[in-house]
Amino acid sequence: MSKRKVYLHIGAPKTGTTYVQDRLALNARGLTGHGVHFPNKRLFADPTLFHFRAALDLLGQDWGGPSGHADGSWATMLKQVRRRSGTVIISHEILAPAPADKIARVMNDLSDSEIHVVYSARDMVRQLPAAWQESVKQGRRWTFERFLAKAEHGSPWFMKAFDLPAVLEAWGRSLPPERLHVVTVPQGRTDSNLLWKRFCTAFGVDPTWAPLDSERSNAGLGVAETELLRRLNRQLDRTTRSTAAHDELIQTMLDRSELGRRRSRKVQLPPAHYAWAQGEAERWIAWAERVGVDVVGDLADLRSGEPPADLPEDPNEVRAKAITKAAVSALTVMTREAASRPDPSREIGARLKARAEQMRQR
Repeated sequence: MSKRKVYLHIGAPKTGTTYVQDRLALNARGLTGHGVHFPNKRLFADPTLFHFRAALDLLGQDWGGPSGHADGSWATMLKQVRRRSGTVIISHEILAPAPADKIARVMNDLSDSEIHVVYSARDMVRQLPAAWQESVKQGRRWTFERFLAKAEHGSPWFMKAFDLPAVLEAWGRSLPPERLHVVTVPQGRTDSNLLWKRFCTAFGVDPTWAPLDSERSNAGLGVAETELLRRLNRQLDRTTRSTAAHDELIQTMLDRSELGRRRSRKVQLPPAHYAWAQGEAERWIAWAERVGVDVVGDLADLRSGEPPADLPEDPNEVRAKAITKAAVSALTVMTREAASRPDPSREIGARLKARAEQMRQR
């Protein structure tokens, strides 16, 4: 029996993954004292970036930074894992829809460890609006209706990541069901402490070993803020929207303006899509019960129920006044950001002046 257990937390996106990863990072040193390891590389002040790049390298993807920025990161992660005994946690949500050949590589690379897969799931009524907002923050231009049509009738990346049976069938092909752990996100206003305790149960970690709480979360946008970003994306070309600089500027705007603190109505799933969302939940629950995976929480958390009685037919219609207000807030932040940055013309002038002085002294 291996002396090392490796817990692969593979997602899904928009299920509290940012919070969990940051809390693991904040408490990494204390957890190590209890034989629980969240690998990092000295180069990174933020261990979650190391896990992101390792996942990118494994999947053969290259986004979120300059070309080649993730090369070799998975091999480095493996070195970190093999130096450890006890429990090792690897976490990133882009792993959820990994293709079969990449999953086989992971299982082979970690064959000297006892492998567990942890998958966190959330009901579609909350999941879909959050996923659409996230896609718009990352530069997508589709409307919510177009996004929902893709979700129900297509197979885009995000739906492959959300499909609980498909994800766990792929990742669990060579694992017994007791090593597949499904963490359900609590219904109602999400209690981060309750969610953290559920993750700790899945990881086999005592919650008291990680007392430092995380304040990180993805900004929640309202209908006006999301529509503003969507319209901005429509005005920008694909090259601009796919750069790391674009992502940095958008995150700056969200962090420093009212956009990141939702002032307009929240994005809600239209009533016409509830029946499909409920059907997905029942499919997931039936699969989990039939296979006998380890459920941490309550499978009933995946059910969404009926739409609220006061939910309008088009709950995501946006008034021009609300968009204008969001736009002014965003423009204010962007103007301050531009004003705080060095003037390129002055920098160029200073370099030319210094070079002329060097030439004169020769």
